[in-house]
Amino acid sequence: MRDYRRSAALQARLHDLVPGGAHTYARGADQYPEAMAPILVRGKGARVWDADGNEYVEYGMGLRSVTLGHGFAPVVEAVARTIADGVNFSRPTELELLAAQDFLSLVPGADMVKFAKNGSDTTTAAVRLARAVTGREAVAICEQPFFSVDDWFIGTTEMNAGIPAVPTVRFRYNDLASLETALRRTAIACVILEQATALAEPAPGFLEGVRALCDRYGALLVFDEMITGFRWSAGGAQRIYGVTPDLSCWGKAMANGFPLSALAGKREYMELGGLRTDTDRVFLLSTTHGPETASLAAFRAVVQTYRDTDPVAHMEESGRRLAAGVNAIAADLGIGDHLEVAGRPSCLVFLTRDPEGVPSQPYRTLFLQELLDRGVLGQSFVNSAAHTDADIDQTIEACQSAAKTYQEALEQGTVDGLLAGRPVAPALRRTAAPRRLAR
Repeated sequence: MRDYRRSAALQARLHDLVPGGAHTYARGADQYPEAMAPILVRGKGARVWDADGNEYVEYGMGLRSVTLGHGFAPVVEAVARTIADGVNFSRPTELELLAAQDFLSLVPGADMVKFAKNGSDTTTAAVRLARAVTGREAVAICEQPFFSVDDWFIGTTEMNAGIPAVPTVRFRYNDLASLETALRRTAIACVILEQATALAEPAPGFLEGVRALCDRYGALLVFDEMITGFRWSAGGAQRIYGVTPDLSCWGKAMANGFPLSALAGKREYMELGGLRTDTDRVFLLSTTHGPETASLAAFRAVVQTYRDTDPVAHMEESGRRLAAGVNAIAADLGIGDHLEVAGRPSCLVFLTRDPEGVPSQPYRTLFLQELLDRGVLGQSFVNSAAHTDADIDQTIEACQSAAKTYQEALEQGTVDGLLAGRPVAPALRRTAAPRRLAR
């Protein structure tokens, strides 16, 4: 067993100073086995080290924000060169123009872009803009995990304390009838969805049908490219699937972990937040740090890397090898129906089911526990272009041992005696229980 004592001490102190012990709920200690939540101190490529000196192959890669690896030299060097001349100014810089040109060269159908710092900034700006364009308030969101920290979305989740009722309705992915029902029953300002997810590809005609329904009912179409951008392709999922939205929202991997997001869209809408309109202006986005030079320099270096090399192809190749290796192990042990690696090769997840075949948090936690003690850190198998053959081999070897423990738990019908501590819990839940901490 690895030693996590210093990480545990630091995590306890974090709970004293930071609500939840982390600045992102998905990074919280309740998302990891108890007393096994590493506090990281550095990373290089696909590897990270914690406060106790433990080394890991990391997956998830900064909540999917890192596709080129930690400390990727071209990005680091570009940032260092740029910030030596200043980070934030009282007027726009030429770098903002160059970054905008780079971005718009990648994204089909987008005429204008505005940069910000996180994804919620841009999805909420898209909602605000759509409401101004249509004169409507309600938003239709696909039944997908997450779109924003702001009221219009969080008010639809279990973690909605302090949020007034929101006029947001849901529709089902790959179900045009459910979307048409929402559009017919409610005056919708915009329809927001991810074109694809790790586990779901658009059915033939689905995205085209969404586009047609938005046009028919006068709603704007907004694509969330937070995850798909730079992981499906540098031009996002819309470049792959060929359907053009009115607006699209970007973030995560566009600057290889540096804080940068973007709202892009058609000129006729985006100009409503500018100075070339005769209508009432929309307060689109206005952020102190949106145009700071470090992130824009990082973004330009990322774009150049995607032009010179093919990070997506590398992620897909290593992802396929990882999935095949782990699934072969599970099949050999006769537990392939209970432990499975699935999804797009550049965005893999592992599925953990109990003896009855039901998705299980206790069994998921057991698998996480066994991987951690074998030097693999991650709530998923989302990889990066920095993952080497050696990293994949180590992961498969770790899964070989972890799967045997998983098999033992399935055979005894419980994780009791194998799992240390309480299971992980959903990040967005109404109460601190079942992972409430004593003061």
